[in-house]
This record gives sequence, C-alpha cells and structure tokens, in this order.
Amino acid sequence: MNYTIRQLEIFLKIVQLKSVTKASEELYLSQPAASIQLKNFQLQFDIPLFEIINRRIYITEFGYEVAHSAEHILNEVERLQAKVFKYKGQIKGVLKFSVVSTGKYIMPYFLTDFIKLHPKTELFIDVTNKKKVLDSLSKNEADFSLVSVQPSSDSFEKIDLMPNRLFLIGRKKKKQMGNETLESILKENALIFREKGSGTRQLMEHFIETKKLKIDKKMTLMSNEATKQAVLAGLGYSIMPLIGIKNEILNNELHIIPLKGLPIKSNWSLIWPKGKVLSDIAKAYVDYLHLDKSNIITKYFDWYDNF
Repeated sequence: MNYTIRQLEIFLKIVQLKSVTKASEELYLSQPAASIQLKNFQLQFDIPLFEIINRRIYITEFGYEVAHSAEHILNEVERLQAKVFKYKGQIKGVLKFSVVSTGKYIMPYFLTDFIKLHPKTELFIDVTNKKKVLDSLSKNEADFSLVSVQPSSDSFEKIDLMPNRLFLIGRKKKKQMGNETLESILKENALIFREKGSGTRQLMEHFIETKKLKIDKKMTLMSNEATKQAVLAGLGYSIMPLIGIKNEILNNELHIIPLKGLPIKSNWSLIWPKGKVLSDIAKAYVDYLHLDKSNIITKYFDWYDNF
C-alpha cells in the first residue's frame, strides 16, 4: 500500500462531514482534487470504502474501520511532529476551540499573545451556539470550549476567564422611573431573544422565569449580531452581553436601560472534559492562562468595569 498522510487526512474529513465538497472546503482543496485523492486512496483497497447513491456518499462499514485507523495514525503523526519541535526547544501543534457566538468578542484576545509566543501553533476556532459547542466536546472534536453558561455536569475541567454581564439594551435612552418593570417597558415593543440552544437565551429565560414576568411580544433571531442590528433598527429591546456591544454603547447608538435585577451575571469559562489527555500545546495554553489571565484582562478589557 502506498497511501499518503494527505490521503488519510482527506478520507477522514470526508467520513466526518459525509461530503466531499464540505471536506474539500475545510481542507482548502478544490473538489476535483479531493475527489482524485479519494479515488486514489480507494485503489489501495480491494474492499469498498464508500458508495455513491443519488450523488451522495455513504461510508461502508469497512470504510469506518479505515477512518478509525486513519484518525489514530494522524494523531500519532501529530504527536511525532510535536516531539521533534519540542526536542528543538519549540512547541508545535494544533489547538481546536469551539466557542459560543458571543465568545468571538473574547477568545481572540486570550490567544493573541500565546500565538506570538508559539508561532508554530495551528489554530482552529468554530463559533456556534452552546448546544453545538458541548456536542463538539462530547465528540472530542475540540480541545477546549468557551461558554458563558456552565454545563450542569461536573465532568468538565474549567478556567474562569472573566465575568459576563447582560443588560437590557435599547436604541433610545429610558430613565428608570419608580417601580417600572420589563413588562411595562415592553408594552409597545418586542423582547428579542436568541435562538434555542443559545447560552444568552438560557440566561434570559431564567431571569424572566425567576421574576415571573409575562412577555407578550417576542422575536427570535439566530445570532448576537442579528439581535444587535434588530435593536439598532428599533424592532425592540433585548438583554445582551456587554462584551458584544462596546462600540455601539460608546457611540451612543445603543443604551443600557437601568432596571432592577439587572445585569444578569455569569462567567466566561474555558472548559474541557475531565480525564482528557491534553497535547503539549494544549498543556502549554492552560499554563499560559493560569499565569497571564489577569494581565490579559487588564490589557484588553480595562473598559469593561466602567459599565
């Protein structure tokens, strides 16, 4: 057999994504190039690895066994490369993160100086909602996940990075008047929610349930950015993380509306499964956070406590 490491990588990605097109995009290949590599890889075996039915690819039982072996081989290759660089006094490896959508305003700042220290690090960040973030951890598709709502399970290690605070946000200023409630503020306007599975939505729903509020006009949007634009357009109010609306607040495009019981408070935390064997680069990152977390917050988030 004369298959290559690249062929193993391509085949494994096709198995994971169930699509040659998606695999080629993720590996920065053209689809024809990925198809040729898949064909050449199949020629190494007398048993079919896959079937094409109605232009869709279906992996055979043998194909899944080969994919499992391919994953093991690629992991060993990565570890071997890391040992070579470690022997040279360098650290090299791949760091994979799954990050809740509002975490995109935080995660890069907790990485930028680390990458400068270890320029051979290859970085992957998947930005999605909380449910998919936890799924990626359970499937071992990420080294770490950034969440703003802690999983109920105690099967995770964690590092708390910084506070998360959510305020009621509107386009126009509205001074607090006596016993005014969220219900009275929303008599003529909708409360804009994130989609189900979002950590922000979970915090909002818990707040509304705890306060026993009745919200008649609701709107659901699929991202923090879409929610922010909807509030800017005057479609309603929302309870949003401060971290994602800094510029709009400073430019007086959006305003924090004082309300009893707010802000909602949680923590941005980096989590990973207990017992997970961390790579050398992942261990280095954990050590880096323990040492430099406070300096990162001072350097990049000194504005945060002003609100």
